[in-house]
Amino acid sequence: MRNPLLALVLFLSLGAQAQQTAKPVLHGKHWVAITGKPLAATAGAMMFQKGGNAVDASCAMLAATATMWDVLSWGGETQALIYDPRAGKVVGINALGVAPTGATVDFFKGKGMQYPPEFGPLAAVTPGTPGGLLVMLAEYGKLSLADVLAPAIQMAEEGYPIEAQAANSIEKNKKRLKEWRYSREVFLTHPGQQREAPAAGEVFRQPDLAAMLKKLVEAERLALKRGKSRKEAIQAAYDRFYKGDIAQEFVRAVKEEGGLITLEDLARWKVRIEEPLKTDYKGIEVYKLTTWTQSPVLLQALNILETVDVKSMGYNSSRYIHALYQAMNLSFADRDFYYGDPYFPPAEPVRGLLSKDYAKARAKLINWEKNDPGVVPGDPYPFQGETNPFLPMLEQWNPQAPEKKVADTAQAQRDYERTFYAGTTSVQAADAEGWVVSITPSGGWIPAVIAGRTGVGLSQRMQSFVLEASEGPYNVLEPGKRPRVTLTPSLALKGGKPFLSFAVQGGDSQDQNLLQFFLNVVEFGMNVQEASEAANINSFQMRASFGKHENKPGKVLLSQDVPPWVRSELKRMGYELSFEERTSGPINAIFFDREHGTFWGGSSHHGEDYGIAW
Repeated sequence: MRNPLLALVLFLSLGAQAQQTAKPVLHGKHWVAITGKPLAATAGAMMFQKGGNAVDASCAMLAATATMWDVLSWGGETQALIYDPRAGKVVGINALGVAPTGATVDFFKGKGMQYPPEFGPLAAVTPGTPGGLLVMLAEYGKLSLADVLAPAIQMAEEGYPIEAQAANSIEKNKKRLKEWRYSREVFLTHPGQQREAPAAGEVFRQPDLAAMLKKLVEAERLALKRGKSRKEAIQAAYDRFYKGDIAQEFVRAVKEEGGLITLEDLARWKVRIEEPLKTDYKGIEVYKLTTWTQSPVLLQALNILETVDVKSMGYNSSRYIHALYQAMNLSFADRDFYYGDPYFPPAEPVRGLLSKDYAKARAKLINWEKNDPGVVPGDPYPFQGETNPFLPMLEQWNPQAPEKKVADTAQAQRDYERTFYAGTTSVQAADAEGWVVSITPSGGWIPAVIAGRTGVGLSQRMQSFVLEASEGPYNVLEPGKRPRVTLTPSLALKGGKPFLSFAVQGGDSQDQNLLQFFLNVVEFGMNVQEASEAANINSFQMRASFGKHENKPGKVLLSQDVPPWVRSELKRMGYELSFEERTSGPINAIFFDREHGTFWGGSSHHGEDYGIAW
């Protein structure tokens, strides 16, 4: 090519086409490992190099993220979907802790509380992540517990260079951390100095946590030495955490700090392997966990949106945004009323909620000219041939959370949005054997109460309960019960084979972002990285699952790139608009390329999430 100007133009044009996303797609033939931090993704890659499968890798990433306080810790909760290629089916992992003995409605009302607290020892449910990791590994993994915990133990014992996000969160929350003896000992590495938290890049050590993790490995080793099987040896580690010396120190420390968890609470709790829920969207089977999470709202929203032609509306047009907002509001209104722990009565009306006919009835309620701030829960019971036992309560439902209007101050707005997006990371892994894992672990984020010499940070999940049946009759606090949480991994199959694995952090925004990610791929033809980075919207009309459980009907978060004519149209339709530079949420995902037999990994540029593939 002799024309240098033409050559330059062609070079720039090709360069622009090649780099259409902030991060490249991850291409892999053998495996993919993606999670919330680069170091944790490396831990997953290490397991694949040891000959492990996607379950081993995901457990190592879970252990690493919990050790790194990636908006969770070891005392939190783990929610997972696993595709088992041996059985050709998806299974759910329920490793959510429960309200402890003494955690009653009267107890918290007696303290003048409208909800269990956001922070502190009384915010804790029993730890679920250790049990969830151990059960997943025992049932579906290949490697030993010693192998899988090795990266986390090394990080805790020798230390790792702490990243700015966690270090700055410690500094920001140091006043609260000083309230708890073991928390200030672990987190405030420079007591008395102007900055008491570690600096970004400083080596951060957790010797108590390392010792606890070594005890789990020791329990496995001793059991193997006694001739126990691999699964029995991992069970020995489980028993040591929930019934042995680790449990005793955990409970002692919780009591010292004023918490309620007892040895009996730990011993009675167990991980449940469940049948997940699913719906069919245009030939794609989408799997979610059941009503102890908010997961079914995505299935309900897909059922509603299947009744209209969303693709013809155009990506992020005013009509498309309006359709999303209304479908999500109808689904989340049902979440706020009907979702709760399925192992406690009353039984949630799941069959009715996921009925295609119920979705058609809900879709008919959409006003296509303006937002409806008065969306209320529907009545799914007739769609499963039953009568609603809570009709009088349903008829009294107030679309505005009672006496929970967000104060019109900048600080109140910041606090509200902080709780709305609280907590969580995500873990995604897949391998050439066919194993696929999608996890949304959470709980025990900074500022966390550390339970004595276990090094374990307590969960803050109790706050997701309500204390009044009128605010959600299926989610009223009881000892031994799981709160209805926001944590919501996703798997989709096409033709009976894995199609998409996807998850995101972000509290009440999770299924909102995941719904749009899925539609980005299925309806708008985006690849997995484009869909992870694409601008999403967020509704604030549903009741927050944290803090004071406020809501803001009609408020919508948009990308700053939304054009003026779309903004104007949405304002005319009654929306209150707010804007941010990035609204995708930190989505992590894997697409399964059946044509070429490869994986496409996506990791949003919204946060510090990172992936590795081979």
